[in-house]
Amino acid sequence: MESTEEILDASILIVDDQEANVQLLEQMLSKAGYRHVSSTTDPQAVCALHRTNCYDLILLDLQMPIMDGFQVMEGLKEIEAEGYVPILVITAQPAHKLRALASGAKDFVSKPLDLVEVKTRIHNMLEVRLLYKQRGEYNQVLEHTVEVRTAELRESEMRFRRLTEMSSDWYWEQDENGQFTKIFGMVHEMLGIQFDGAQLKTKDNHAGYLKESERKILEAKLAARLPFQDYVYSRINLDGSRQYLMVSGEPIFDSAGRYTGYRGVGREITKTLLYC
Repeated sequence: MESTEEILDASILIVDDQEANVQLLEQMLSKAGYRHVSSTTDPQAVCALHRTNCYDLILLDLQMPIMDGFQVMEGLKEIEAEGYVPILVITAQPAHKLRALASGAKDFVSKPLDLVEVKTRIHNMLEVRLLYKQRGEYNQVLEHTVEVRTAELRESEMRFRRLTEMSSDWYWEQDENGQFTKIFGMVHEMLGIQFDGAQLKTKDNHAGYLKESERKILEAKLAARLPFQDYVYSRINLDGSRQYLMVSGEPIFDSAGRYTGYRGVGREITKTLLYC
């Protein structure tokens, strides 16, 4: 609900070719406390005025020479093609009411004017208009916040990658089916990565393997969704040499506690083992 001060601070344009009607509405709005009321007796000037001032409400008479209220509304719809056209029409013709609403008016009042009714309808329309503007501003803030957060996440991921590269040779993530979904680091160049239980299958079809005792322990931890640390396995390269790798991992769960996979780090430790 908008505050009274926000409503009274709204910008209003009165459009009527009869100066007496303009003065009547201006006096009524001034006595009601509205602080930003403008008027024109020239319907051809309305669109230009609205482009400049973006009125919160336009009180529009339908019966005017040269350009009637329906033509004015057509022009305003082009300006506010994807927005809210804040028009309250004033008419002495009951048959014009439905046509006015179909043309884009949000409400109407009948001549002769009942000033209490006019003030009530103006207040209600402004309340809706200001809520609409507030929603638009909130959406803009939300979009900006999403952009900022996305940039922060990308920067965080870049920092994470750099830290991972310094502390290990690669970082990996798997989905609940054991398929790799993320790989950061040298392993992508080293291995064509497909994880199958306790084995890493490489692009040259040479499979890495664990000792039987280690394999069973690892399989049990995977089945129980438990973390594992420093598991060593080896693979035979195309040149016949053996390469030793060490991996650690932990299960991943979503906010509902559902298991979604594993993530972890790995290191190439062949030289370390050779020099031990």
